[in-house]
Amino acid sequence: MTELKVGDKAPDFSAKDEQGNTISLADYKGKKLVVFFYPKASTPGCTAEACNLNDNYDRFKAQGYEILGVSADSAKRQSNFKNKYGFQYPLLADEDKAVIEAFGVWGPKKFMGKEYDGIHRTTFVIDENGIIEDVITKVKTKEHTAQILSE
Repeated sequence: MTELKVGDKAPDFSAKDEQGNTISLADYKGKKLVVFFYPKASTPGCTAEACNLNDNYDRFKAQGYEILGVSADSAKRQSNFKNKYGFQYPLLADEDKAVIEAFGVWGPKKFMGKEYDGIHRTTFVIDENGIIEDVITKVKTKEHTAQILSE
């Protein structure tokens, strides 16, 4: 599980988004970035979380933040997810889990008594210099914006 903490340098990453564009941490130099990891596109919790962030996108932009969603879904699945809900930010299709593992959000999970490996819903807030400002592990999917932005 994640060993990254506030004050750490964010892992350098590079992965394709839902349209096949390569996105890397360097693209956000000089900008604040919210990177949210979610288990699976188009599932109820992930949809609630992604929609909450999208509904407040203007507030994030006004405070100088960019948003990036990451899961191990295929580019096609990410594209369908983004198009269905009109997300204004890119979704990384991290099928090889390079970004997911770099941030340490892959690990054992329990669901209905079964244990399996999967993505732990975690959000990282990264400052303009690539330093982690916040790590949110107890994500409230319907109120996630309030967990990230101070009013």
